[in-house]
Amino acid sequence: MTVNLKFFSKSDIKYVYDVEYGILADRTWMAFNGPYFRDSIPTWHEFQQKMPELIDNAYHRLIWYNDRIVGEVSAHWIDGKLQHWLEVGIIIYQKSDWGKGIASIALKIWLAELFSQHEKLPHIGLTTWSGNIGMIRVSEKVGFVHESTMRSVRYWQGAYYDSVKYGVLRAEFA
Repeated sequence: MTVNLKFFSKSDIKYVYDVEYGILADRTWMAFNGPYFRDSIPTWHEFQQKMPELIDNAYHRLIWYNDRIVGEVSAHWIDGKLQHWLEVGIIIYQKSDWGKGIASIALKIWLAELFSQHEKLPHIGLTTWSGNIGMIRVSEKVGFVHESTMRSVRYWQGAYYDSVKYGVLRAEFA
């Protein structure tokens, strides 16, 4: 199995849209990636307008598995311009690619890259919710430690779920 992270390129845009939202998408990932936010499915035109900010973005990569795009990883500063508190995210677009270890490998590569880019950063976090059991498993498999739970704060389909925070220290990851 070969898993790589690569920058978004202009030539990838249409395929990424199609597999994430368009004619190739099963959209199962949307039921687990913060569905309580009720994000709408962007049109092709809306997606194209967002893409320039992703091309060569240091905090966004495509996940390639056996020479095809299967998902993406991202990172953002929770504390904005202070840049001392970084959190990561990951999406595997198609349910048929879940359970193959792709997310775990990609997340390990991503963490190594981020810790390398930010040599003084001691901690990287990840937030999910109790309805996303797969993300909880991946987080723990990669070495994240459960740091906190905000109980019953995510409302989805008539029920409350917990928000769950994980973190990994540089020393633990190394």
